[in-house]
Amino acid sequence: MTYRKFKADYLFLGDRMASPDSVLITTGEGIVQAIVPGSEAGEDAEVYSGVLTPGFVNCHCHLELSHMKGVIREGTGLVDFLSTMIRGRGAAAEGVIEAIAAGEQEMLDNGIVAVGDICNTADTVAQKTLGRLYYHNFIETMGFIEEGAAVRFEHSLTVFNAFAEAYQLPIESNSIVPHAPYSVSGALFRLIAGFPGNHLLTIHNQESEAENEWQLSGKGDFLRLYQLLGLDVSFFKGTGKRSPESYLPYFYPNQSLILVHNVATGAEDVRAAVGVGGAPRGPDLYFCLCPNANLYIGGQLPDVGLLHGQGCRIVIGTDSLASNHHLSILEELKTLQRAFPGLSTPTLLQWATAGGAEALQLERVLGTFAAGKQPGIVLIEGGEGDRLTAGANVRRLL
Repeated sequence: MTYRKFKADYLFLGDRMASPDSVLITTGEGIVQAIVPGSEAGEDAEVYSGVLTPGFVNCHCHLELSHMKGVIREGTGLVDFLSTMIRGRGAAAEGVIEAIAAGEQEMLDNGIVAVGDICNTADTVAQKTLGRLYYHNFIETMGFIEEGAAVRFEHSLTVFNAFAEAYQLPIESNSIVPHAPYSVSGALFRLIAGFPGNHLLTIHNQESEAENEWQLSGKGDFLRLYQLLGLDVSFFKGTGKRSPESYLPYFYPNQSLILVHNVATGAEDVRAAVGVGGAPRGPDLYFCLCPNANLYIGGQLPDVGLLHGQGCRIVIGTDSLASNHHLSILEELKTLQRAFPGLSTPTLLQWATAGGAEALQLERVLGTFAAGKQPGIVLIEGGEGDRLTAGANVRRLL
């Protein structure tokens, strides 16, 4: 059997930095065999400058929107972003498939090995069946009118079946999920939560303060969105509760839920979601940060210090090229460390590797340099020590 040996200034294992002078040994295909001291590795190790890390996990992407790169200007705010998105997502249909392939290649080039991908259509099926990345396909459904829930769910089930049949993999590779609290009715939430095999889900959570206002009172900027869509939502008077407390009761304790964005998540929301000291009160929760998309759309970032300080399990996503300049986890980490200098590089890398693999339920094969896993090998170059400077770049080695 052919072996490869990797050594760098820093070796991140997925949950911690390895001892200095450690060497990673893998098969030629990248299956981890061992981590050994340099003195025991022999003289044929490949030596690199920078940080070696397992491949990155992108917990939130919309690959099917790659053709909309640059279409929506920055700084519109969420409601105007959504209305422009709804009007424009089908305008360049002839370039969709090519853009999907290019988007996947960008993720591969940026060291990403697995993706939690939002799907409203089956446009990405053909590309994904090439098997170049691990995907969990989150088939998104939406509809705020109670009477339309069954029809909306049936449409999403058609998309779900297209992925399930093409993949010929266990049903757990695909889920039907809610778009956001402001776009899903109670009846539709119940259909989603009760769908057989729907153990891993995701939802856009508190991407702006308008979501909390909507749930509390049925007022605010989202009324403008519904007017633009021609929907009469006068029946909704709010729940009297902030967003997570309004929708989390629809889900079950045996389900996992990735909350994405969390820009307007406060301490009261964390208490409502995960309880005091991190004790779960409902579904198993992960908080996904997409900082570059948040800056692109609204110019704000989540209170990462709050989430981290409260022990929330944090993972990383890129969102789509409609709301981001790159599909790069490293660029997201650089933005977070620049905005929150107290975040150490090992903490950030854990969110992007082992944390993400756990959130997507892929921890048996990805996320850490543990014997028997094949997590990919990524090199981060151009930093200052182990800090992720603006000039740092990523190179995939395996």
